[in-house]
Formats: sequence, structure tokens, C-alpha cells
Amino acid sequence: MKLYQLPSGDEVHRYKKSLVICFAGERKVLGTGPNNGGYRTDLKAVFNHDCNPGPGISCELRADTYPKHMDLVAAQELGLDAEHCTGLMTAASMENVSIQSMKYEDFTVTALVTGGIRNNGGRVGDPAVWHEKADISYPVRPGTINILVHIDANLSEGALARAMVTCTEAKTAALQELLAPSRYSRGIATGSGTDGMIVICNAESDVYLTNAGKHCKLGEYIGKTVKKAVKEALYLQSGLSPEYQYDIFHRMDRFGVTEDALWERYEQKTSGFARAHFSDALDRIRREDELVVQTSLYAHLLDQTEWGMLKPDKAWRAGKQLLRQLGWEEKKQPQMSEPKSTDVKDTWIMWMTECYMQMVLSRITLSSGKKLDISIIILDKQKIFFSGGEKETC
Repeated sequence: MKLYQLPSGDEVHRYKKSLVICFAGERKVLGTGPNNGGYRTDLKAVFNHDCNPGPGISCELRADTYPKHMDLVAAQELGLDAEHCTGLMTAASMENVSIQSMKYEDFTVTALVTGGIRNNGGRVGDPAVWHEKADISYPVRPGTINILVHIDANLSEGALARAMVTCTEAKTAALQELLAPSRYSRGIATGSGTDGMIVICNAESDVYLTNAGKHCKLGEYIGKTVKKAVKEALYLQSGLSPEYQYDIFHRMDRFGVTEDALWERYEQKTSGFARAHFSDALDRIRREDELVVQTSLYAHLLDQTEWGMLKPDKAWRAGKQLLRQLGWEEKKQPQMSEPKSTDVKDTWIMWMTECYMQMVLSRITLSSGKKLDISIIILDKQKIFFSGGEKETC
């Protein structure tokens, strides 16, 4: 079906689980696609293809290499000239595409984005999972943000490359504003390891632009359209949104704060409560306004400690104040020993995370009227866990 008409006369079609932009004239294209990627002036179409065969089923290549697979998709499924098109692949549904367009005087920018980041978000510089070698491929988690940007103006080659930089910044800004977590570190995601991008400009336009950076209107409009489209695509695909992130676990799971982690600490030393009741108790507090707001501040202290912007002991001093406001009581026990100012930041971050989980456990009032009483024991600088019992609440 024809989905969208671009100002240049190019048409966007959706069929065979793909989005296809068919060119009505000469276009300049810069893309990351495995087939005919890079800078091209001879292409007739670009596409974004959903390879997902179904829930729980991995995508399978139909050829011995990724580029050959994409050539087969182009020719056999989409009816395109494989030598004169380039494409991207994803497991995101084309039904969840976001199309955002903005016009400024003599040019128009249109962003078409599909995306999923919940399972495969990563922060640039995170530990990698493989090193590329000839004829060897490695499976990766599903989760990809694919961006097609169409600019109805003629750009210099340098401006086309700068447009791709601006697109990448816009994508990262969207993820920062959503606090999307990395699944490979404690950081906030800047993208996934499989993201793709294609930027197209109209080589036949009378409007010739040589800059796509943030100081010019073209850069501004690229940033606005891409950021908005990325946010909407992630919401349509997986529900990621400010509302979804208004949850203490979604704010803190990148630090290891999960329901399973809390249950493990409770179960080690305490018995008498079913997991179902424990889960219900967490559900009652995970979106409490005060808890979410203070948790957000606490997470930022952890981030700034990670980045080296705050000394760990100073961050912990502020963190304790936040935890106390949430009802946490610092235990005065001989076995409790907080890190020293000379300890490495990882030790401090582990300590602060464990103290946070202590606070969450202390706030849980289970249906039986009992409240958890948890104390911290430091076994060594690498492992921290809780022990405790239970007491009747008033």
C-alpha cells in the first residue's frame, strides 16, 4: 500500500513486511546498509525490512552472507533492482513506523523510523560481544532502531555526511530523555549494536545546502523530526515512554535492582511469605510518586559517580539523605561497614545499590501485616548481600 507521498515526488510504500521509498528522480544517498551502502548516486529505491518470522524465532539469513541475503530480499520479495537499491533489516514491525515531517521555507525534512531498544540497548563503549572475522557471524539480541531521513533539498557530500551525524545525535538525545537502559553496562543507552541509517537528498532540487549541523535550520529540523520519530517508534513497538519509565525498577534495573534481586535477598534469610505476595507488595509501591522522584535523583548520583563527576563518598553522603527521606534507617551494627573513601567507584556503586534495595525492602508491607527488617552485611569488597528477619508492624 502507498503509505506516504514525499514532497520530491518520491513515494513510500509498505508491503511484504517492508517500507520502500521509490525515487522519482536522481537522489544522493548515504547509508549503512550491507548491500550498496555508503555514498551512492545511482540508486532507485531504499527499504527497511522486517525479518522477524514470529515470537521467539530468530531471523535466518537466506544466503551465506548478509549482503547477499539483502539482495535476495530486494529482488525476490520486494521486486526491486538489487544492484540499484540499499536496505536495512530489523525485527521491528513496519506497522509501528513513525513518520514525522517538517518544512522550513525552501526545504522539507521527513524522518521514517522503526525501533526497539528494550532488549538490546547499549551505551557506546560498552564491552563488545564479538570481533569480526571473515565468514563468521555471531547471534545478537533483537532490538534495532532504523532511521530513514529524506531531505527535499540538494546537499553537498559533506552536508550529507553531517546530516547523518545530526541524525545520530537526535537518536541518542531521544534515548537519553527516555532514560533507556543499556543491557551491557550500568549506563544509559545511546543506541543498539545493530542500528541502521539511510539519509537521502534530492539531487534535482534547486535548493543547495552545504551544512546540516546544529547551528543551521536544516540541522535543527533533522534533530526535531528524528528525535520525535524515534520516541514514537519506540512507544509503538514496545511501549517505551515517560509513563512506562515512571517506575522504580525501570529507573534502577540497569544497576541490578530487579524484583528477582530483591526476592533473592529476602528469601535467603527470611521465610513465611509467598513470592506472589511479595510481588504484589512491590507492585503497590513501584510507582509511588515520592519513591519514583527520589529514586530518579538517586540514580543520577550513581551515574555521576560512574562518570567521575562526583567523588563516591560525597555522592553517598547525598544518597543517604535521599534514602532517609524514604524511611531508610542506617543500621548501627558491628558487621556493617561502608566502603572507605579510597575504595574504587565500583565498590561504592555496589554499596549504594545495595542500600537502595534495603530501603525498598523496608518499605514493603505485606498482606499479612508484617514488614521486612533487613540489615547489611559486607562479606568483602566484591560481594554484598542482605540478612534479616521480620517483625510485626504497628
